[in-house]
Amino acid sequence: MGIQVGIIGLGAVGERLLHKFLEHPETEVAAICDANGERLKTFQEKLPDVQFYTDYKSILADAKIDLVYVAVPPKFHHQIALEVIRAGKPILCEKPLANSYQEAVEMAEAAKKAGVVHAINFPTPYSSVYPILKDKLESGSIGQIKRLELHMYFQEWPREWQHNPWIAKREQGGFVREVSPHFLQVIIDLLGPVQNVYSQLTFPEDPTLCETGIIAHAELQDGTPILINGLSGVGQKEHLAFKIYGDKGVLSLVNWSQLVEETLETPNTIIPTERKDSLLGLIDELVKALKGEPARLVNFDRGIEVQYVLEKLLGHSVE
Repeated sequence: MGIQVGIIGLGAVGERLLHKFLEHPETEVAAICDANGERLKTFQEKLPDVQFYTDYKSILADAKIDLVYVAVPPKFHHQIALEVIRAGKPILCEKPLANSYQEAVEMAEAAKKAGVVHAINFPTPYSSVYPILKDKLESGSIGQIKRLELHMYFQEWPREWQHNPWIAKREQGGFVREVSPHFLQVIIDLLGPVQNVYSQLTFPEDPTLCETGIIAHAELQDGTPILINGLSGVGQKEHLAFKIYGDKGVLSLVNWSQLVEETLETPNTIIPTERKDSLLGLIDELVKALKGEPARLVNFDRGIEVQYVLEKLLGHSVE
């Protein structure tokens, strides 16, 4: 019998990882919980061997569950994660870790005290381009790093596949909260902590709706500047670009999976990579950790670091 997985929350992202847990040879989905009973019915016919609940406490009480994946909206992460941890269950939590810096700290401290495996769904480190990007930086192939830039452009927000009751709301939605944490994690992992964050957000007239734009400045510990620029409602298809400028070359991670290198001699060279499913790679590492083997997981401690920068970008207090 494989690792028994319980899933709390079955939105668009939760469903995506559900299919990967079903596909992975060492995991089995044992239970799924979602408050939307009608949505659960659409999966019950396809997954007759899975237990379905509308109360997540039923999953926590199930002794056979080896791992709980928390895929609810951000403001519910804190409460549910603490209950998962108190139940002694290893946990994979959606990003961002929490809906405030204080919540993230409490979750990380609880997970460490309980001694349970804890991870966040940041799939980029398990992609085929990531080790290449990391190797090029560590080898100094682009020389001294001068600047980092993150550009996030969306023709609409929420995106067509992502409509739900919260993703467009200021309380816990918006592209700064949903997209930038992926890249903040990459920056911190590759280049260290981020500090001195200054942010300017643009909001619509409706006070309940999330940001439509961001222009922000931050720094690495050595003073290297980081520029963050995001805008929704623009006349182009979604475009994401994380760029690292060096005095010998530039590296760009474009739309999650395309790595581009540019020098004076070789402009805009797309670096070929093997096709690799980053979500299955994440599950590979979770399996290792649950077996007590060394594993590369983005844990809750890193989640605190990301949450700190995120809250600063959103103009929130982290005291």
